[in-house]
Amino acid sequence: MMDMKTDPRFRGLEPFANRVWLSSPTMHGDEQRFVDDAIATNWVSTVGRNIDEAEKAIAEIIGVQYAVGLSAGTAALHLATKLAGERLYGRAKPYEGTLAGHRVFCSDMTFDASVNPVAYEDGEAVFIDTERDTWNMDPDALEEAFRRYPEVKLIVLAHLYGTPGKMDEIRKIADAHGALIIEDAAESLGAKYRLKGRWVETGAIGDYNCISFNGNKIITGSSGGMFLTDSKEDADKVRKWSTQSREPAPWYQHEEIGYNYRMSNLIAGVVRGQIPFLNAHIEQKKAIYERYKAGLKDLPVTMNPFDAQKSIPNYWLSCMLIDESAMARHSRGELDEKWTRTKGKTCPGEILAALTAFRAEGRPLWKPMHMQPIYRNHAFVSGVDVGEDLFRRGLCLPSDNKMTREEQDIIIEIIHRCFR
Repeated sequence: MMDMKTDPRFRGLEPFANRVWLSSPTMHGDEQRFVDDAIATNWVSTVGRNIDEAEKAIAEIIGVQYAVGLSAGTAALHLATKLAGERLYGRAKPYEGTLAGHRVFCSDMTFDASVNPVAYEDGEAVFIDTERDTWNMDPDALEEAFRRYPEVKLIVLAHLYGTPGKMDEIRKIADAHGALIIEDAAESLGAKYRLKGRWVETGAIGDYNCISFNGNKIITGSSGGMFLTDSKEDADKVRKWSTQSREPAPWYQHEEIGYNYRMSNLIAGVVRGQIPFLNAHIEQKKAIYERYKAGLKDLPVTMNPFDAQKSIPNYWLSCMLIDESAMARHSRGELDEKWTRTKGKTCPGEILAALTAFRAEGRPLWKPMHMQPIYRNHAFVSGVDVGEDLFRRGLCLPSDNKMTREEQDIIIEIIHRCFR
């Protein structure tokens, strides 16, 4: 591959003095104060005021009765999956998962943390293709999946890149088939969807709901996540499971399998300090998205879409899709990518290589789950395999809310020059 810094197309451009990240944590000051208080008072384990206050604040923002702080969004998804399996099929034996012998319909275009908990619980994921309007689970493909597998009673749905899926249609299909929904709102904290005439926060739409505070999310705890619910019984069970399922006895008494999944009071201190800045971060991310949309409008590309009538994204990541007519020849192996330089055309790999050369971080779109080696033998329900097409032509652009306008202008210029 050509060294992008010596490519004549990029003459006159210099690498950024400081790396421009895809999406990095943004601290404001109170995070340190709350963490220091936890250390000073010696509340550094899995109980403390930070946890209590962070749970209370998130529940209020999302509009649910209960939030349970956990070590990661993945932990929240696992316990939500276990909870759904137990509700549907009963308590499992200690040596098997609650979904053993059962299929689960899952978003295809997502990070694998959404669907791995199905495997943790010994279930079999069936992947549902993506629709083009929001890049989320396709209701038509979901309906077809129920025709093929009418016995399925659980759906795991993720909102991609902060954009809500078509929840009114999906909820209607789920209800018609008596299925539960696990809502993975890890990427969409603060996003809203218009459901039955009112705006509802993502994370309050499913039967079991999860968010993430991973380091690159809209607000962060460096790690951490939460399970969200209106059910006190579910909240209490998740809280119990997350602390090794200890029974209220003076000794360690265990009647169920448990996990070490509870959020620490230190992580909760960071989350607590971040919460007041959620809306400010969303506004910053929205401005980045709109600047890309304006700056790239003369190129044969489109930005990640959303339904403006029914949804308000949180704009977590700004993404770009290259028109088919402007795609250069390229090929992907399992771990690498090659392309042919073509005048007037480009491809995601070439753009990402150019960004990397000038010290900016981008990323390919999520590789669909049905294309992953570990899941290739699983069923996939699709009409035209939209997810594979998006993966082939799309990329996530630098979306860090500390990126300056000048830095973003240079990134837009680099993208333009890739089409020369």
